[in-house]
Amino acid sequence: MNFSETLKLAISSITAHKLRSFLTLLGMIIGMTAFMLILSLLLGFNGYVNEKVAGIGSNAFTVQRFNFDDFKDSDTIAAAQRRNKELSFDELDFIKRGAQMIEHIGARSGGVGRSIRVGNNSIQNVRISGVEPVIATIDKIEIEQGRFFSDTENNTAARVAFVGADIAKNLFPQGGALGSELKISGIPYRIIGIQVAKGTVFGQPQDNFIQLPIKTFGANFGGLRWNRAPNFAVTAKEGVKMEDAVDEVRTLLRIKRKLGPDEKDNFGIITPDAISGMIGSMTAVFSIVLLLVPGIALVVGAIVIMNIMLVAVTERTKEIGIRKSLGARQADILRQFLFESGLLSAIGGFIGLFIAYTAGYIITLYVFPTSIPWYAAVLAIGVSGGVGILAGLFPAWKAAALDPIEALRAD
Repeated sequence: MNFSETLKLAISSITAHKLRSFLTLLGMIIGMTAFMLILSLLLGFNGYVNEKVAGIGSNAFTVQRFNFDDFKDSDTIAAAQRRNKELSFDELDFIKRGAQMIEHIGARSGGVGRSIRVGNNSIQNVRISGVEPVIATIDKIEIEQGRFFSDTENNTAARVAFVGADIAKNLFPQGGALGSELKISGIPYRIIGIQVAKGTVFGQPQDNFIQLPIKTFGANFGGLRWNRAPNFAVTAKEGVKMEDAVDEVRTLLRIKRKLGPDEKDNFGIITPDAISGMIGSMTAVFSIVLLLVPGIALVVGAIVIMNIMLVAVTERTKEIGIRKSLGARQADILRQFLFESGLLSAIGGFIGLFIAYTAGYIITLYVFPTSIPWYAAVLAIGVSGGVGILAGLFPAWKAAALDPIEALRAD
């Protein structure tokens, strides 16, 4: 019996019992949908994070009060809070004078939430932060209109503001934000630049912010202390390994803070590799657990297919006897039932894949990018078909082993 005949028999058997076939497929559909959707979310999340880390630059890093290792548990956090000091502009100047391997270094403050107003229009809980002008270069800020503030404006604590696209759009719906004034806690600031819209990340808007010169921020928001304390953004020179630039900055800061050879760093340095490693370690176990649950659903779906195929063998005992009496070999019967169970499972896998792709597309539109690579889709269909073949192996063997005389006597 050739392939086309086997395919026709499998399709006719599946379509002869539409409701039963659908209910049989349901477990495979649910399992494949859940598995592929979670996989697409994980791949999309990792891809998005890697893209953002790459956007920071492979030669950029941050110096701040704490390191990732300082947040392992409550005791570690408490020890780090006692040991680690806030960074200062004196330390920033010391690094600038002594470093030979860095291209740029600049300070930016922690942020605060404030309400802002223009006339009768207001926005609540806008993130306000202070940065040095060089941060525009380090962060590769894209400007839609106007410009970033200058060193002169920072040194004189000028009341100028660089705003996100949502601020300009919501406070100035008719346009004309550039050059206009807005008030933060009653203090007026002139808008000199608007950033290119960045959209949302995990549903959180990225355009609802205001940046001020860091000295302006420190003068008007209670000084650069506690949650407003600065951190330093740094880029290595072209041709210099980032690890060498990191070691240089670490050495200079340890010298400035008079740390002994056996004393632990009382500051943190965050590199792109550290960010990727932290996220990878956080998501590794989480990913396994998430994928295990729909994996169990796939196993349940396979068990359902096996049970239905056993029922089918019982129902079609006489048909098997007739075919054997007409010359069908055991291999023909075995191939027919294996093909049927494999096709049934592959159809369920394909439907589940389609549902997962549709759901992922919707999530991509409104939350963050998801990803189902073509090889993962092909593998999913192959695995679902393979699961069906394994599930149908025992029923197919049972059908192939039937004695034709006994099968013909079946009611």
